[in-house]
Amino acid sequence: MTESPDSRAKTLNFNVGVLGHVDSGKTSLARALSSTASTAAFDKNPQSRERGITLDLGFSSFTVDCPDHLRDSGGQQQYDGLQFTLVDCPGHASLIRTIIGGAQIIDLMMLVVDVVKGVQTQTAECLLIGELTCPRMVVVLNKIDLLPPNKRQSAIEKMTKRLHKTLESTRFKECPVIAVAAKPGGPEAPEPEEPQGVPELIELLKKQTYLPKRDAEGDLLMAVDHCFSIRGQGTVMTGTILQGSLAINDTVEIPVLKVTKKIKSVQMFRKPVSGAMQGDRVGVCVTQFDPKLLERGLVCTPGSLRTLYAAIISTRKIGYFKGSLATRAKFHITVGHETVMAKVTFFGLPPADTEPTSSEPSSLETPFTFDREYSYQDEYVSGQKEAASGPDPEQWALLELERPVTCPALCLVIGSKLDTDIHANACRLAFQGRLLHRFEDKSYAETSLPQLRIFKTKHKEGQVERVTDDYSVIGRSLFKKETNLQLFVGLKVTLSTGESGVIEGGFGQSGKFKIRVQEGLRPETKQLLSSSKKKGKSGGKGGPASEEEPKTESQPVSIHLHFKRYVFDPHKKMVQS
Repeated sequence: MTESPDSRAKTLNFNVGVLGHVDSGKTSLARALSSTASTAAFDKNPQSRERGITLDLGFSSFTVDCPDHLRDSGGQQQYDGLQFTLVDCPGHASLIRTIIGGAQIIDLMMLVVDVVKGVQTQTAECLLIGELTCPRMVVVLNKIDLLPPNKRQSAIEKMTKRLHKTLESTRFKECPVIAVAAKPGGPEAPEPEEPQGVPELIELLKKQTYLPKRDAEGDLLMAVDHCFSIRGQGTVMTGTILQGSLAINDTVEIPVLKVTKKIKSVQMFRKPVSGAMQGDRVGVCVTQFDPKLLERGLVCTPGSLRTLYAAIISTRKIGYFKGSLATRAKFHITVGHETVMAKVTFFGLPPADTEPTSSEPSSLETPFTFDREYSYQDEYVSGQKEAASGPDPEQWALLELERPVTCPALCLVIGSKLDTDIHANACRLAFQGRLLHRFEDKSYAETSLPQLRIFKTKHKEGQVERVTDDYSVIGRSLFKKETNLQLFVGLKVTLSTGESGVIEGGFGQSGKFKIRVQEGLRPETKQLLSSSKKKGKSGGKGGPASEEEPKTESQPVSIHLHFKRYVFDPHKKMVQS
């Protein structure tokens, strides 16, 4: 691809996510910062115009001179311009799924806090999303014009101190905090009033920039957030390139629609370019495509994205989530650019595998494989439950999605409870992980799940009713009358007196069964059983009776049956090690 001397390679694109509580003034701040607004900027949604809140990701940009630390970074690419792309994420509580979709394309996060109200539940959730998805953050205290001038400075200092305390335990400790008034006087104020603190904020953002790792290699993956037609030209899809690169005449796939299209032209903030790469924000024009078919979604190299019906992910509970993570519960799963309901099954390493085998600390990097056996968990196990403290043991989850989802390999997965009351003061982000295995076959439950060896351990207990001879006893209370005893024939049992035996078959119609004790019953066991029989029924037909009554109170002899069953085994076989 040939580049002209003034080509786009001289301008670095840097994506800044603008996150914060609803009504903290994010959109006003993006507006104050931006000189060039892209087509998706400032939320065209009529419903959000009416309600005064942002309903979708808005994109806008402004370009500044490249700061010295980027200009002299010594890399092969020398930049003379720096373009900030502002990703204005919605703050309304029910729209957190959109934020998670947007957070994956962010290089730096700008957390907007209403200086009067301080940190609220959604602010904390935005902070969590930032921790999962981006390395740097700047906190912007907005609406300082609402503070009385004589108390303004002390209120700002107090709030800054409080925020630094909140951020102490996060990856953003000691991050810069700056105070502004993006729209003095509030939404109703006449336009001419100048924003306060914005030039200082731009300088701070410039200082915080770094060279993001950009790689033109690999398959193209572009997150499209807006789609519209231009008469006489075609349909333009605007979005951010998450990986790889694209150029005019490339063929791209819209996997959710299973269609491929050829790129006719490419623009970056209204300037034509011949191509673009990871991190760039672009408009891509294709022909003969109805924009109504795709409002947002993914575009990729043909064949590179797969549609999945279920998945296995690594899992880590999010510390601020107060509820339990129960198996069989349903969670909102955000994967790629979509959020879908899924039933979750948690599983971990069997107890023996979780103990370190040497003095070295155990690594939390056991790769998932179908060759290993895993232990079924009724719920996610926290490290705090296991010991006084410590990291959570390594765990995975099977996600069974309510509808298929198209996403890239190894992408971030976030599980949330988005149906929690938005006014409750509770974090709704529950767990996070990485996609490790995809089930792409619609009938995966029959074809693939039986290979996933997650087992439950079972323990049944019954009693010995009587002895029939030196090598056999009759047992009861281990099975229900209607149980098919044939399924249990051949399984090993142990007696509370120490002998082990094998279930030989049923005895009569009431769920009783016969046990063969290969090594033979010990004399004291026979004595114990015959004496309890004698006590119960003097002179009854039991096994060999002892002449003497034992001095101690006799105890019934119990029978223990241990086995495991694989959760996804269609034959429900019982297995003993």
